[in-house]
Parts: sequence; C-alpha cells; structure tokens
Amino acid sequence: MTVNHPNPNQQSANPKYLAVLTLGALGVVFGDIGTSPLYAFREAFAVADLEVTRDGVLGVLSLILWALVLVVSVKYLSFVMRADNDGEGGILALTSLIIRKASQSKGRLALIGVGLFGTALLYGDGMITPAISVLSAVEGLEVAVPSLGPWVLVIAATILVILFTNQHRGTATLGTLFGPVMVIWFAVLAGLGLAQIVREPGVLAALSPLEAAQFVAGEPRFAFLALGGVFLVVTGSEALYADMGHFGTRPIRLAWFGLVFPALVLNYFGQGALLIRDPEAIENPFYSLAPEFAVLPLVVLATLATVIASQALISGAYSLTSQAIQLGYLPRQHVDHTSPREFGQIYVSTINWLLMIAAVALVFSFGSSSNLAAAYGVGVATDMVITTLLLFVIMRDHWRWRPAFAIGLTGAFLLVDLVFFGANVAKIPAGGWFPLVIGVIGFTLMATWKTGKELVAARGKKSELPVERFIASIVEHPQARVAGTGVYLFSQAGATPPTLLTNLRHHEVLHQEIVLVTVEVAGQPRVPQARRATVHTLGEGFFQVVLLYGFMEDPDVPRALQDIVSSGFGFDPVEATYFIGRETVLATELPGMQLWREHLFSFMHRNSASAARFFGLPPDQVVEVGVQVPI
Repeated sequence: MTVNHPNPNQQSANPKYLAVLTLGALGVVFGDIGTSPLYAFREAFAVADLEVTRDGVLGVLSLILWALVLVVSVKYLSFVMRADNDGEGGILALTSLIIRKASQSKGRLALIGVGLFGTALLYGDGMITPAISVLSAVEGLEVAVPSLGPWVLVIAATILVILFTNQHRGTATLGTLFGPVMVIWFAVLAGLGLAQIVREPGVLAALSPLEAAQFVAGEPRFAFLALGGVFLVVTGSEALYADMGHFGTRPIRLAWFGLVFPALVLNYFGQGALLIRDPEAIENPFYSLAPEFAVLPLVVLATLATVIASQALISGAYSLTSQAIQLGYLPRQHVDHTSPREFGQIYVSTINWLLMIAAVALVFSFGSSSNLAAAYGVGVATDMVITTLLLFVIMRDHWRWRPAFAIGLTGAFLLVDLVFFGANVAKIPAGGWFPLVIGVIGFTLMATWKTGKELVAARGKKSELPVERFIASIVEHPQARVAGTGVYLFSQAGATPPTLLTNLRHHEVLHQEIVLVTVEVAGQPRVPQARRATVHTLGEGFFQVVLLYGFMEDPDVPRALQDIVSSGFGFDPVEATYFIGRETVLATELPGMQLWREHLFSFMHRNSASAARFFGLPPDQVVEVGVQVPI
C-alpha cells in the first residue's frame, strides 16, 4: 500500500513540528557521524604510526575540525542537500534525477554507471558500520572490566545478531527512543570534552587552520596518512543526504549546527587535551575521558548509540534496495512494511540476513575496531567523489549555474575529496579492499539485471503484436466471450501480452472485459494520485491502463484500478482474474551479454519474488502463464 506522507520541508515551518523533526533527525541521521569519536581520533594516529606529541595532536585536531567544516557544513549541508529529487536524497536518488534528463550519450551513460557503482558501495558501508560501531563501543569493557576483554568479540557479535534478528518487528517503538538517547549521547560527548579542555585550554590553538597547515608542511608523509583516520569523522556525511527525505533540510541543519557539530568538536578537542597531558591515553582516548566510575555506564550509553547508528544504516540498505528494485536495477524482493502509519519503515529479509552474516564475520575476522577502521573509509571516500561528479551535472543541467562557478566549486570539492580518497587508498591492502569488492559485486549484479531485462524486452519486441491488430483480428474472427474481467499485466503498453495470446490459444475464450495493465516507474520518488493512471478505451471491451509510480512507492494494482474514475471504465477488481507471465530465461549464444552474465541473470530471475505479491495481486485470483525467453 502506498502511504502518502507530508513533506517535511513544507511542514518544518511549524515550530512544534520542526522540533519533532529535529529530534527525529538526531536519532536517525546523525548516528553514524555521532559515534565516530569512539575510534576516529585514535585511528588518525594509528594509521600513520604517528608519535603523540603536542604539535601532532594540535595538527590532527585542526584537520578534524576543518574536515567537519568543509565536508559536512559547507559541501553537504550548503550545496549537496540542495540537489534533492522531489525531496529525496542519496546517490541513487541523485542518479535517477540525472536519468530523468538523460540523453543517450556515452558520457551520460557512463556517469549513470558511476552512480550505480556508488550505490553498490553503500552496501559495503552497511556491513562495516554496524560491525565497527558496536565493536568500538563494546571495547570499552576492556577499560571498565578488564576480565571481560576475551569476551568482547562474542558480546559484540551477540548484540549484532540480536539487532538483525529483530529487524522484522520494525523500528516504530524503538524509534521513539532514538532521538532522546542521541540527545543524551551528544550532551555527554560535549560534557566529557569540555571537562578536559578546561584543564588544558591550550588545545584551543587547533581552532586555527594554521595548525593544520603547519602540521602538513612539517610532516607531509605522516599528515597524509593521518588523513585516512581523520576521514572517519565525516563518514556519516552521506547519511545526512540520504535521509533528508524523511526529515527535510531545515531540521537536519538545525540539529547539526545547534547540537551535533558543537558536541563533536568539544569531544575531539577534549580527547586532544587529554593526549597533550597523557600521551599514553592514545590506547583508547574516548573512554579515558571519563572518570573510572563512569566508564561502565558510558559503555552502555555508547552501545545504545552505536545500535542506533547501525539501525540507520540497516534501514538505509532496505530503502536503497526498494528504490533499486523499482528503478529496475535489482530483481523483485519481498518488501514488508513494518508500520501501517510511518513512511519508509520497511524490511527486506534477503538484505537483512546478508548484512548480519557479513557484519558478524567482519567482527571475528578483523578482531578489533582498529583493524576494521582499515576497511572503513575507502568506500565512503569513493562515494563522496562520485557525489561531487554527479552534483556538477546537476549544477550545469538543472540549476543552470554559470560554467565558471560550477567548475570552480566542483574543483574545490574534488580537491578535498581526492585528498581523502588518496589517503584511504593506502588502507586497501589492510582491509580497504573489502568495500571495493562489495561494490564491484553489487555493481555487477545491478548492471547484469538491468541489461538482462532490456534483452528480454528486446527479444519480446521482435515477436510483439500491436494490440490494435489483435483487436482487429478479434472483430474479423469473433471469439467466445465469458462474463467477468481479465486483467493482463505486461511491461509494454500498446502490445498484446503473450499471456493473453497463450490463454486464447489454449482455451479459445476471452473475458467480456479485457484490461491491459502496464506499470511504469518514474524517475522521481512519488507520483501524485491524479497522475497515477492513464486509461485508453480500445474498443471491443479492451482497455489499456498505464499506472505510474515513483521509485519510493509500492505498486498496488487492484487499488489503483479501483481508484480510476473514467467514463466507460469501471469494474470490481476483487472479482477480476489477473494474468501474469512467468518467464523462464534461457542463456544462449545469441548476441547480448557474456554467457556467464546470462547465466547469472537467469539465476537472479529464477530467484526473484513473485510478481503477484510485488504488484499487490490477490493470490487466489492470479493465473501464471509460463513463457520461455532465450537471451
């Protein structure tokens, strides 16, 4: 069922609603970036094998501060979030925005391919984020209760299993706690950091970008490597963009500048102040901020915060999958709605179990959050470069900005992105290969599915019979008609569905009313109800109906047919018989894809979810007709 929800950007003018949205944004959008203090500062020194000195601490701190300013505050909040696809954000939404205006030039098609690769990389992020977040929180037990040290991996894996096995219940109840918990979390971050800054106010010298410049000039090699750790403080930036459709830009910006950014800066500077006084605290500077009696409660709070951060990434993977299915880049999967009221609360079992297996395997194979940090960042850095490239197309084609300004701004963003990307490339041998492998696998699956569907459509088009000719043949050679309505779903409007031809050939009878339904997906998130259906009366009891849905909507064919108000058209979908094709794809030597990709497509096609369920058809009214399609 399609759930229409209010536009947050329009309703955020109401102060009370703005407060609710801001609280919700704190609980969902900022979970990833908000838990980075658990490991990011430590990893900046570890990845560069950098000695903890006053100059080094101030240099790293300055890099962290200005990374947050330039990447999050300037790039994403000020520019990228303007590139919304009818209110929705994220790489796939941005790519679909480009597709809406796409020419078939090789350059444009290559850019769309790059966007798909960036989308695939997000699945790797969805695997690594829960693992590194939960593990880094649980590692605090080694500080609070050293005897539990050997059990850290088991505890982290157990928390992840519990998290994933309860996903089917939805987040409606837990979601009400997300915002308040994260408010407490950010308040604690700020308080812990401020207490240390008061004891070492000299750390505030890192507010000046000159400290970063001097550090880079004095230690260029170490500074470059340290950027691989510094980058971890901004890895949640894509989440700000991807989740903007749920909350709107204004609540996200208000939450960032009003609480999140100050809290993060205070905590990072607090860790720096601690390290200036006690370089040995680099072992775990975050938990060393707290007095001994408060470490265990802090572990509990950090674990809650990381579970929330993980939930946001997991839910994002479900949403990404749903969008990819609707846009034709992944085969149909069962998408369950876990809340009848809340838009976007969905569950995709296949993705859930894949993410759980991967996250638990990562915990045990890497063994610590420090080792996992080597795998984390490469995929996100690549995504940031891709986002900047796609943004340039939006600046040029949609916003119509002056070329000089668009090129200059894109160049500035790319300079920062490529520096971070280069620093993360050094992580590839130590684990950074993992998200890239996931990205390649995901891209291969999506590209194969898209190309395979196009081949199937092309093969069918060769034997296609225009529906006007079919109706003319019915007039010339009348067939027996039975009472009732036959609804035939077929992807090509204006063509006679093979299921109709097969049914007529075998049974030599037609329903009194024949409704040919084609479901199309627009390159926008939602389609207004007024534009949902287009009806053409073809004569002899035949109707052609084209249903248009957005890529954030779930097709419900019976309901859409019932809602149609058109002269001469009207029937009870509950009494109709729905005919759908069940294609069996055969890999052949015909021109198309490589044979291994054809076998892969055939496997994906066999394992795709039922079209009847996907289109909301009542199971006891569906007739499936088998069709073999060689590709």
